[in-house]
Amino acid sequence: MNKQEFLQRYLVDRHGTDCSKWDGLMEKFGETGLLPMWVADMEFRTCDAIREALEERVRHGVFGYSVVPDRYYEVFSEWMERRYGFPVKREWVRFSTGCVTGISWMIHAFTQPGDSCMILTPVYYPFHNVVTNNDRKLVKVDLNYSDGYFTMDYEAIERAVVEHKVKLFLMCSPHNPAGRVWTEEELDKVLAICKRHGVLVVSDEIHQDIVFGENRFVPAAVVSGGRYRDIVVTLNSASKTFNLATLIHSHIIITDEGLRETYDRFASGLNRTEISIMGMMAAMAGYEKGGEWLGHVLDVIGDNYDYLKETLEEKLPGVRVCGLEGTYLPMIDLRTYVEPDKVQDFVQKGCRLAVDYGEWFGDRYKGFIRMNLATDPAYVRQAVERIVGEIRM
Repeated sequence: MNKQEFLQRYLVDRHGTDCSKWDGLMEKFGETGLLPMWVADMEFRTCDAIREALEERVRHGVFGYSVVPDRYYEVFSEWMERRYGFPVKREWVRFSTGCVTGISWMIHAFTQPGDSCMILTPVYYPFHNVVTNNDRKLVKVDLNYSDGYFTMDYEAIERAVVEHKVKLFLMCSPHNPAGRVWTEEELDKVLAICKRHGVLVVSDEIHQDIVFGENRFVPAAVVSGGRYRDIVVTLNSASKTFNLATLIHSHIIITDEGLRETYDRFASGLNRTEISIMGMMAAMAGYEKGGEWLGHVLDVIGDNYDYLKETLEEKLPGVRVCGLEGTYLPMIDLRTYVEPDKVQDFVQKGCRLAVDYGEWFGDRYKGFIRMNLATDPAYVRQAVERIVGEIRM
């Protein structure tokens, strides 16, 4: 199947389907009629194997209490081992309704009100809220930024850990919206800081499967041969990989027995929800048979990114489209052409686009926007044309 055949088969019009991206514009942006390039889901139908698995369960017609079958653990572990050298044992796995929910649970399980939790900004804005809304102290360390590329500032990270007595580091890997797939060397340095100071690392790896080119995703739990497993909790899900966000099914992977015991004691006191049978069936089918579909999706996103970067930077040399090693959500630096305080009016009123704004991810990033490329190439072209046209007016 070539790119055009894939698009013809899997692109779907989501207007009028109670879709946040298209039908939630008034609530989020105060008006309709914008071209939505924001919230992180896709315009693509999920793969055939997933839809067939869900249809079979619907035909069965019973959605009662369910157990996780052995086959689920097998296909999940095979996916992780084949792609990342991380075979996942059944006893390591717990489940939650989403990675942000999992983060909240980790904060409650391993810290106390008033404890410091650290994030690296710019970062997905629920990372900010899940800390402050749970009465913990939010410690923000900015990534270094230069010419469209983000790196970790290890000295600033260690200084913040010591000064604020950080208890938990909430790591985004791959990093949204910096677009970085951290190398093993980078991960080793930041994890070593955390180990040295007794900081628990909660690694949100939800975008692990959305990686491009020669970049290689390395789970935190396998860095340096698993040296840091006693301080790492991994969160991941099939939701970004196969476009399954509202099937509310994600993994908590805790390889260390002591950390698992601490988490399980906490979890025993929760009013725990049952596993989502539809989410479980979808993820299992995706891990078993969804690799080819994912490959086509990555090709479309990669082509969209190449068009976005090449066209914007050719026509507007002062614009910087940040690197995209992973995720489908690149940042675009518009500050050369648009005053930071005027970017929202420029984008929404002038370009008629709905995007995520840089200041939502970190205080220093006003003047940036984040754009979703897991979409129809025609929408990407329209967005680029509108930005270019509005700046050239």
